[in-house]
Amino acid sequence: MLLAEKSLGAIRAMTITAPDVTAASDAWTGFMDYRLVHRGQVSEAEAASWNAPAIAGKPTAILEPASGEPTYIRFVEQATPTGYEPQGTYGWNTTELTVQNSDALFERLKDSPFETGGPPHTVPTYEYLRAMQAVGVAGERLNLCWITEVRPDLAVAQSFVGRCFIAVMSTPDLPATLAFYEDTFGNPPSPIRDLPRFQLAVVTLADGCKLEIDQYPHPQKTRLRPTGGLPPGIAMVSFECSNVAQLQDRFIGPATVSTLPAFHGRRTGVMTGSVGEMIELLDV
Repeated sequence: MLLAEKSLGAIRAMTITAPDVTAASDAWTGFMDYRLVHRGQVSEAEAASWNAPAIAGKPTAILEPASGEPTYIRFVEQATPTGYEPQGTYGWNTTELTVQNSDALFERLKDSPFETGGPPHTVPTYEYLRAMQAVGVAGERLNLCWITEVRPDLAVAQSFVGRCFIAVMSTPDLPATLAFYEDTFGNPPSPIRDLPRFQLAVVTLADGCKLEIDQYPHPQKTRLRPTGGLPPGIAMVSFECSNVAQLQDRFIGPATVSTLPAFHGRRTGVMTGSVGEMIELLDV
């Protein structure tokens, strides 16, 4: 049954596995101007809510942009499986961040632990985006987007490197995945676009955020979770949600309370999407 209103709200955290949480967080504080707001260990309650008991007690770090906007990068320590390639698997694969000047950021990242994919370029299909790609020390794939024309549907960076405003995932069946988000949360998709290498559509959220869902013509693989662990790479995306209570019977573990600073104490639970992607819901 379709919901009468959009209940899936703004992106509030990207949870990323890292072989070395300290190295990953140091790179972000040193070159992205992010601030460390929490360092500790994953609690048993949090690991249980993620259905990842092997993660209990593992180091974790939560970082926020210099602007203090309530959207976080959360690293959780977990070894990366041999041969893992995020772009070759279904699920969450890229974090898109707003930045104030992608050309200046490119110069800064030249002597950093981040690997860049070349200088910024204007996106042909979105001429108001001047974007560049980078990969962090944990293997996290980033699109760093300078929004050169203020638009009502996109967040604008409030600091040199701003917050995550788009979470990107891939799927073997684009219409089915779009239907999942609309049927579950009431958030309708855009029309499907045919690009030279793949098809995509977006799902509009709140506060200038979106989901980008891609389908490639060549087959990819299901992302395998280590026993008791998290999916490698971008393991989970956290969203504000106004119908958490109606979805709690679909949680993969017991509901708990959030440890994200701006949402501390709020009820939260995790469900999986159409290709097994982990979706953390923050009650609003």
